[in-house]
Amino acid sequence: MAEIVPVQWFPGHMAKTRRLMQANLKLVDLVVELTDARIPQSSRNPELDRLLGKKPRLLLLNKSDSADEEETRRWLQWYKDRGVAAIAADCRTGKGLGQFLPAVRSILEERIAQWEARGEVGRPIRMMIVGIPNVGKSSLINRLAGGKRAKVEDRPGVTRGKQWVSLAGGVELLDMPGVLWPKFEDQSAGERLAFVGSVKDDVIDIEHLAVRLLEVLAPREGEKLAARYRLTAEEVAESEPFDLLELIGRRRGMLLSGGLVNTERAAIMVVDEFRGGLWGRITLEPCPEKEDRL
Repeated sequence: MAEIVPVQWFPGHMAKTRRLMQANLKLVDLVVELTDARIPQSSRNPELDRLLGKKPRLLLLNKSDSADEEETRRWLQWYKDRGVAAIAADCRTGKGLGQFLPAVRSILEERIAQWEARGEVGRPIRMMIVGIPNVGKSSLINRLAGGKRAKVEDRPGVTRGKQWVSLAGGVELLDMPGVLWPKFEDQSAGERLAFVGSVKDDVIDIEHLAVRLLEVLAPREGEKLAARYRLTAEEVAESEPFDLLELIGRRRGMLLSGGLVNTERAAIMVVDEFRGGLWGRITLEPCPEKEDRL
């Protein structure tokens, strides 16, 4: 069994983002917290409860098209049972975002009524968008704004500073750069963040990451793995994780001189194809069966 991938990545700009978040919190009516539907809890920054206090919040499980549909339903029910307003959507395609503004207005229903009672009809709803790196904040804003208002790339650390974006219907969004937390108490959570690409690949060993990904998923997603890489069920079930990586590389023709497999190239492919949803819809973090922390 390979060791869990050690992850520790907290560049200086993230500390600045935390201060920026606190300084601007008073300017907004609600916080939209984006998470990755494949790892709903591991992609939630545990510091947000302290930073945001009692500010109204909507949890948006993004990239739901890449997650197992039934697991996502379980997670939404799990949050609902704990009084957390949550929706699932895919911000790149826009699927599920039709419920976004109605959910926001439902959360702020009493506050909107107070504004109208004071004669503040048409007052814009101001929201702050927060989340870990590479979770899709810019994609959400661009989809809601109907165009590319925020810079989007499939790598962590792209949004550099706060950005205000005005939308139709009296809504203003404040986009904050992605932020992790200084220390991962749960190393499994850090590893899951690395699996989905919320940690820069240059701070981890990509071969180690791919081997661990195969080790975690082969027992429960063996059929999808076999279908993607044209392997037999026996090859997936009986191969050690590193041997499985070599086998995948060999099947894809990733060979060096002498017939050796280029395992680094194979590892990059395996991780990229998982992140891109090419294995199929997979949730890395199943919904807990028993009572658990938020």
